[in-house]
Amino acid sequence: MNKTITPPIGSIDRQWYLVDAENQTLGRLASEVASVLRGKNKPSFTPHLDTGDFVVVVNAEKIKITGRKGDQKLYRRHSGRPGGMKVETFNSLQERIPERIVETAIKGMLPHNSLGRQLFRKLKVYRGSDHPHAAQNPKPLTLNSTALIK
Repeated sequence: MNKTITPPIGSIDRQWYLVDAENQTLGRLASEVASVLRGKNKPSFTPHLDTGDFVVVVNAEKIKITGRKGDQKLYRRHSGRPGGMKVETFNSLQERIPERIVETAIKGMLPHNSLGRQLFRKLKVYRGSDHPHAAQNPKPLTLNSTALIK
């Protein structure tokens, strides 16, 4: 029987990756970024530990979607007060805060527990191609998905 090897916390090597979201499909980009954040691309992957890397996503406003999701996909948030539900379509949220669309898609693909919250803190999403993480020298991450949007 194979046992899960638990690597020592000090031996986990964390890298910084840069992902350009321009002309990428939202779900395909989110699943691959979530996999890197989780550390599934490393041989030292351990399901109950944070063995993943940091990911910087740029050009969040240029993400693509398929079909009629622009008008039909809804993003909901609640203030916690009675009657505080706010509903917004994909198109209106993309004009206002395009970073939130990418963050929400990736967060939904991470574990829904304290480990997922810890992994989500290693995700940095920015509108445009500028980001403040040049000192970390992020490596470009090539994604398996291809742009299939018209």
